[in-house]
Amino acid sequence: MPAIPASTKTSLDQRLTLHAREHWPQLVTVHVRYHGQFAYGEGQLPDGGRLPLMRLRYGGSATYWGWPSTPPATTATRPHPGLPAPLRTP
Repeated sequence: MPAIPASTKTSLDQRLTLHAREHWPQLVTVHVRYHGQFAYGEGQLPDGGRLPLMRLRYGGSATYWGWPSTPPATTATRPHPGLPAPLRTP
């Protein structure tokens, strides 16, 4: 899989920020970091702490992201049970 283009990273950042505003009002903002073909989303709490939200796999375009097919080794990459369902992609 090719590297994630900067424009795709920007698109995902914008989509996650909008989704957080609409569905996760308890978060101050969403931070996304990238490693290889994965994007890791963390929510920033009002006290400054960060809450791991999701790990998405790049599917080759800005609109196609998927959940990894193998379960993560820790709960740090699973959606937090206290938050609504994560961003859904086609």
